[in-house]
Amino acid sequence: MLAVVYGLAVGVTFGLTGAGGGILAVPALVIGLGWSMPTAAPVALLAVAAAAATGAVQGLREGLVRYRAALLMASAGALLSPLGVELAQRLPHRVLTTAFALVMTLVALRLVRQAFGHVACDPAADSPRPPCRLDPASGRFRWTPRVSAILAAIGALAGLLSGLLGVGGGFLIVPALRRVSDVPLHGIVATSLMVIALVSGFAAFGALSAGVRIDAMGASFIAASVAGMLVGRRLSGRLPARFIQVGFAGVCLIVAVSLFLSGGS
Repeated sequence: MLAVVYGLAVGVTFGLTGAGGGILAVPALVIGLGWSMPTAAPVALLAVAAAAATGAVQGLREGLVRYRAALLMASAGALLSPLGVELAQRLPHRVLTTAFALVMTLVALRLVRQAFGHVACDPAADSPRPPCRLDPASGRFRWTPRVSAILAAIGALAGLLSGLLGVGGGFLIVPALRRVSDVPLHGIVATSLMVIALVSGFAAFGALSAGVRIDAMGASFIAASVAGMLVGRRLSGRLPARFIQVGFAGVCLIVAVSLFLSGGS
């Protein structure tokens, strides 16, 4: 029952935030169910992959996903996610927990800055001439070696963090794409969801190939996350963006403190 409750909470948060809620999957399993980081990461990855795929399919139907960019980032992420999985199996639990708590703190601080106007809501405002620009005629990226390298680097870092910490990487992909591209926010979120689904799925497959197994509790958590994602997507348009950002930031800070305190346990 607890696995279902936590899975629903993670899924709803994922649906509300668009791409950042997956960062709560590991803490839900570590703090809520008492799992270790190496055990929780594969289950979290599968839950994030399934929930993100649900949102990505909707984005594809609406024509919001920049699928070529998503495939490039996911391919780069897939190359580095096995390294993250390998590191996660070798590093001490305390190190992984502390690293995760630091990541959550940074995410929370960025959200607070954004919610209160310190970060522009318009992606073009961050950079008057972002390197990854859309062609006004076709609506597609103007592909150059530089554009390919930037997008691949974003995907590679997201893949490394996916394998290492069991996160989807949306907290990294979304702000990165907002800074380096002029894609509208809805398109960025939809593209990020596709990248998350592919990278997280690949990282989870790598963990399963390494001998990790998903029990009934883990399967319940994954299924509940998908259901929660659908609920969150329906609620997202009815709540103010600032309310969602500040609320999510507060949750991240509370979880980060809990992880710091439990890092040695």
